[in-house]
Amino acid sequence: MLEFSRWKQIFYWGLTAILIAAALPSMFNLGSLDWPKALPSQKINLGLDLAGGSHILLEADADQVRRQRLDNMEEDVQNRLRRADPQIRIGDISTRDGNVNFLLAEASQVDKARAQIEPLLNSNGAGTREWDFQVVEGNRIVLTPTAKGIDTAIGQAMDTAVEVVRKRIDALGTREPTIIRQGADRIVVQVPGLKDPGALKAQLGQTAKLEFKLVDQTALADDLAKGIAPPGSQFVPYADPSKFGSPGIAVKRYGGIKGDQLTNAVQSNDQQTNQAVVSITFDQQGGSKFAKLTSENVNKPFAIILDGKVLSAPNINEPILGGSAQISGGFTVEGANQLAINLRSGALPVDLKVVEERTVGPDLGAESIRKGLIAFMVGTAALMAFMIATYGRFGIYANVGLIVNTLMILGVMAIANTTLTLPGIAGFVLTIGAAVDANVLINERIREERARGRRVIQAIETGYKEASRAIFDANMTNVIAAVLMAYFGTGPIRGFAIVLLIGIVTSVFTAVTLTRMWVAGWVRKARPADLNL
Repeated sequence: MLEFSRWKQIFYWGLTAILIAAALPSMFNLGSLDWPKALPSQKINLGLDLAGGSHILLEADADQVRRQRLDNMEEDVQNRLRRADPQIRIGDISTRDGNVNFLLAEASQVDKARAQIEPLLNSNGAGTREWDFQVVEGNRIVLTPTAKGIDTAIGQAMDTAVEVVRKRIDALGTREPTIIRQGADRIVVQVPGLKDPGALKAQLGQTAKLEFKLVDQTALADDLAKGIAPPGSQFVPYADPSKFGSPGIAVKRYGGIKGDQLTNAVQSNDQQTNQAVVSITFDQQGGSKFAKLTSENVNKPFAIILDGKVLSAPNINEPILGGSAQISGGFTVEGANQLAINLRSGALPVDLKVVEERTVGPDLGAESIRKGLIAFMVGTAALMAFMIATYGRFGIYANVGLIVNTLMILGVMAIANTTLTLPGIAGFVLTIGAAVDANVLINERIREERARGRRVIQAIETGYKEASRAIFDANMTNVIAAVLMAYFGTGPIRGFAIVLLIGIVTSVFTAVTLTRMWVAGWVRKARPADLNL
C-alpha cells in the first residue's frame, strides 16, 4: 500500500499539476483579475443565476404543424397519382375539415390509388399509423391524420426546432446556453451574459423558410389586388408592398425549390449596386434542381419567398448552373448577416413566438459569488484548524489535499467546459465536506490500528486499506445518485449533479491516493517510531 513506483509518482504529480494549471484562469476570473492573453484561457462558464443574462420562453404554433402535414400530403398524393402507370386521374383535391380528400375520375381505380398512397400513410418508419384511409361514396378517398401521427409530427418538429435554436445562438458567439423543451410545444432558452435579448429574439423569431417558386403570369391585377390567385396557384404578399406597387403576386403552388438544400449562406455585397445581399450555395441535389428550374424557364420570373413573403421576383435571364444564387431585398448589412446565419442554421419547422421574456442582472450573481467565497474560506479555515489540531501532521496532509481537491474540481470543470450555477456551488461545497470525511475515516482507522499494537508502517497500511473500502462504498452511492440526477435532471438539478460527480472523483483521488503517496514519502524518509494521532 505504501509502495509507489517512480512512474506512478510522476503520473499522479503530472495529473495534479495539469488540473491545477487548468483551474488558474477560472480563479483569476472569479477574483476579477486579468489572465494573460498569451496563455490558454479555458474558463468555467457562469450560469444565468451567477452571470446574469436573458431568459426567453418560446411557444410553437402546433396548428401550423397540422396544416403543413395536410399540405405536404396533398402534394405527395398528387405527385404519386400523376406518376402512376397508367396515370390515375383525380378531381379537385381539398384539405378542408382537417383531412385530405379527393374524387377519383374512375371508381375502378380505387385499389390502384390505395396501392400508390399506402406508403405515405406510415411515413415515420416506426409502423405507427399516421393516416387513416377511407373510401366514401365509391370513388372519394379521404385521408385523416391520426392523433398519434399528429403527436409524432409535433414532437419531431419541436426536436428539430431545439437544434435550430441552438445553432443560431451558437452563431451569436454566446457560450453555454440552456435550451430545453418544456411540455409539448414550448422551449426555454437561457443565455448567460447576454444583457439585451433584442438580438436574440430577432434571431429566434425568424423561421427562415426559403422557397423559390415560378410566378403565375396569368394572374389578373384586379384579382391580385384582392388576394386571389388562379387555380393551381397561391397568392403570396410582398415583404414591402410599397416597393412593388402591389400587395403581392401569384406563384405556382407546386414545384419550385426549398431552402433546406442549402450548404452555405453568407452576407456579401452586390457588385453592381453595392447593396447588401445574401449569397447562397446549394448542395449537389439542390444545385441540379435549381439548374433545371432556371434552364426550363428562361425569360420567366420566379419569386424568392422568405417566411411566406416575397422578397423579389427577378426574371431568369439565363440558366444558373453553378449551384449558387443571390438573395436581395433591400437588406441592411446587419439584416443580411442575420438572415445568412438563420439560413445556415436551417429553417425552423414551426413558427415560434415569445410568450415570456426577462433579463437577469449580474448583481445577484456577483453577491452570491462573493458570499459563497466568504463562506467557503471561513468554513475551509475552520476545517483546516480542526484537522491540524486533531491529527497533527496527518491533518496538514489532509488540508493540502483539500486545497488540491478544490483546484482540481475547478480544473476539470474548465476543461469540460461546464457551467457553474448557484446549485453547482452547493454541490461544490458538499464535495469539500466529503473530502474531509474521507481523511477523518483514514486517520481514525490508523489510530485504531496503533491502539491495537500494530507498528507504524503496518498501522498506516491497514488504515488506508480498510478505510478505503468504506470510502469507496459510501461514495459509490453518491455517484449513482449524481449520475441519475445528471441524466434525468435539467437546469439547476443537472448543474448540481455534475459538480457533485466531479467532486466525488477528485476528493477520493486526493484523500486516498495523493495523501497516501505523501505519507509514504514521509515514512520512508523519517522512519518515525510513533505517530502523533
